[in-house]
Amino acid sequence: MSHHKILTFDNLSLQDFESDAELIPLLTPEDEEEMNREELPASLPILPLRNTVLFPGVVIPISAGRDKSIKLINDANAGNKIIGVVAQKNEEDEDPTKNDIHKIGTVAQILRVLKMPDGNVTVILQGKKRFEIDAMLSEKPYMRASIMEVEEKRPGQHDTEFFAIVDSIKELAIQIVKESPNIPTEATFAIKNIESHSFLINFVSSNMNLPVADKQNLLSINVLKERALETLRYMNVELQKLELKNDIQSKVRFDLDQQQREYFLHQQMKTIQEELGGVSYEQEIDDMRQKAKAKKWDEKTAKHFDKELVKMQRMNPQAPDFGIQRSYLELFLELPWDQYSSDNFDLKRAQKILDRDHFGLEDVKKRIIEYLAVLKLRNDMKSPIICLTGPPGVGKTSIGKSIAEALGREYVRISLGGLRDEAEIRGHRKTYIGAMPGRIIQSIKKAGTSNPVFVLDEIDKLSNSHQGDPSSALLEVLDPEQNSAFYDNFLEMGYDLSKVMFIATSNNLNAIQPALRDRMEVIRMSGYTIEEKVEIARQHLLPKQLKEHGLTAKDYNIGKKQLEKIVEGYTRESGVRGLEAKIAQVVRNAAKSVAMEEEYNKKVTDEDIVKILGAPRMERDKYESNEVAGVVTGLAWTSVGGDILFIESLISKGKGSMSLTGNLGTVMKESATIALEYIKANPEMLGVDPDIFAKHNIHIHIPEGATPKDGPSAGIAMLTSLVSLLTQKRVKKHLAMTGEITLRGKVLPVGGIKEKILAAKRAGIKEIILCHENKQDIDEIKAEYIDGLTFHYVREMSEVIKYALTDQKAKNAKTL
Repeated sequence: MSHHKILTFDNLSLQDFESDAELIPLLTPEDEEEMNREELPASLPILPLRNTVLFPGVVIPISAGRDKSIKLINDANAGNKIIGVVAQKNEEDEDPTKNDIHKIGTVAQILRVLKMPDGNVTVILQGKKRFEIDAMLSEKPYMRASIMEVEEKRPGQHDTEFFAIVDSIKELAIQIVKESPNIPTEATFAIKNIESHSFLINFVSSNMNLPVADKQNLLSINVLKERALETLRYMNVELQKLELKNDIQSKVRFDLDQQQREYFLHQQMKTIQEELGGVSYEQEIDDMRQKAKAKKWDEKTAKHFDKELVKMQRMNPQAPDFGIQRSYLELFLELPWDQYSSDNFDLKRAQKILDRDHFGLEDVKKRIIEYLAVLKLRNDMKSPIICLTGPPGVGKTSIGKSIAEALGREYVRISLGGLRDEAEIRGHRKTYIGAMPGRIIQSIKKAGTSNPVFVLDEIDKLSNSHQGDPSSALLEVLDPEQNSAFYDNFLEMGYDLSKVMFIATSNNLNAIQPALRDRMEVIRMSGYTIEEKVEIARQHLLPKQLKEHGLTAKDYNIGKKQLEKIVEGYTRESGVRGLEAKIAQVVRNAAKSVAMEEEYNKKVTDEDIVKILGAPRMERDKYESNEVAGVVTGLAWTSVGGDILFIESLISKGKGSMSLTGNLGTVMKESATIALEYIKANPEMLGVDPDIFAKHNIHIHIPEGATPKDGPSAGIAMLTSLVSLLTQKRVKKHLAMTGEITLRGKVLPVGGIKEKILAAKRAGIKEIILCHENKQDIDEIKAEYIDGLTFHYVREMSEVIKYALTDQKAKNAKTL
């Protein structure tokens, strides 16, 4: 048969197998006779059924989800499509054995196999003959048993009692269809058209609303007449139940007045909401009230919640405000009021965790250990507001996770970059549709405790607009004297943030609002030295990249020398983010070779580095030796750390004018003017001919003209460059300097010293001139980082000239 219609009645209901198929002829006596003549195989694969029984002649769909069942169906479908179907004794058994299934079953033919989207398989089966399991041959990969046919004793052609029973079954089946509202009336046509008596009995038995055990008892009856009588008895019981149910419904039916009608509709709505997975709003209010009793609220908070709950109870559930009020009360219940995680006061463990995750950063680690020590002694302390400031990639954000692990606290983080709406911090007032709490309160709810480690990332990149100033909204959050009662517009109550450990991060401290900066404890995180970068790459970055690319240390190894080559030749940052990208590029090359089964060096060489990354691009950072007068090496601070810059001066015939190039800012131009005026005022002391200024022009240039430059720290370098130019004396080799000058010749201190010193060492500088007051900055730098550097501390410009210039005339010195 090319088309099939599943003639199966779950409680006598029709279900299409193919929507465009014609209804197949119901099993005729001739079909049944042909089926009875078919020989049974000696053994069959056995498919256990959980919650149904298959009768001969009946077509039913079976959903298979167990791996064994799916394999059995697929194997049989690829073969002769004949299987044995047996009901389980207990439908809860996930992996039934031979003792868990009935002995009597039905041989079935697979008509169709359908694969479902959820991975299960639906198979259409048609019962053939009853059989009995003789012996179980195997249970893996699925059960297979030897079988024997069960003979069925049929009544004679003149047994009028049997025919009367069959007629009664047909009439009762039609009555059940009429009495039951869930069964389509089309079922009566199918029942009337059944010609085979045994098929009628099997069909009705299969589709009656009976437990599996009762259906199995019917299948096990060998005498057809007895099975018909037992089926008729079950049908009479089913019909009586239906008639009694319909009679009760007709007796209790009455007209409802308006009030009763509304009550009934509300009850229906409640039931529908529960069926859809929700709860009625009355039940919701009761649940909220019960949850509130378990909360450790103070009296003021408890009264406020009860008042708002009563307000919600009076509201119409269809009103727009109802959803906002529900969200408001849910927030109250979900916030961790007075719930705190216990701090871990094992200081040695905390130190190990911090050292494990981050190399260097001694100031930060020291501050965290100090905080833990004080907290351990007092056991009650307001958390500090720490601001980690430094160039990108030095580990400001990631250290928050390590601190949370060391303290044993929850960790939350929000990014403030580009935030310009005050409501993001303080929340919206409830009067607005779509109102919600601010990100501070949302994050506290997410953390589940009131004392998490809270990272406020990129606090220097806060913006402002007509919607308010978020940095001003943060003042209350980050003020240790005020944040014990932080007011959120949506919450409409104070929330205690004093136990939260806030850690803010920034790249530029000057971009933070002064009032906000004043409320935080600033810890500066300057860049790493080459030695630190190599260790960070060896201990952290390389293992991380190997793991992310599916390699191990045995597959690929980059030695210290090669790591140092990557650091010096391909990165110029203070942090390690760019270094990690270069290491990832090198590791990716190895991953490609492994995947393509190509040969490669497991131990990386210098040649491999150049081949993969190209020629080194950062050589311009190196000190350039020169023999020309007027060229001085200065030190500069940039957003990505320190750098060196070259200041060049040139003299030409003219009328005494000075020009500046190199994309200089106002402050830097003023430094050049001050330097020139100081020389004009003190020519004899500096050994300069005073008449030179009337006959010559001076030009000062700072290379890399596309890069904006500003600040006072190049003052002494500009003055040295001019004196060197005007006296034609050469500047000492491998010397750099930084400092501000005044018209009196005083040298003033400047900032960013550590970054500048690290840049100088990277560039190969050996001597550095600094203001005397910057000595304290040098003392804070580890001795190994400045090994090989000589520092000259000065107070006057005369000292700078003394240390900087040699008595040797510059190469190709001019006669001025």
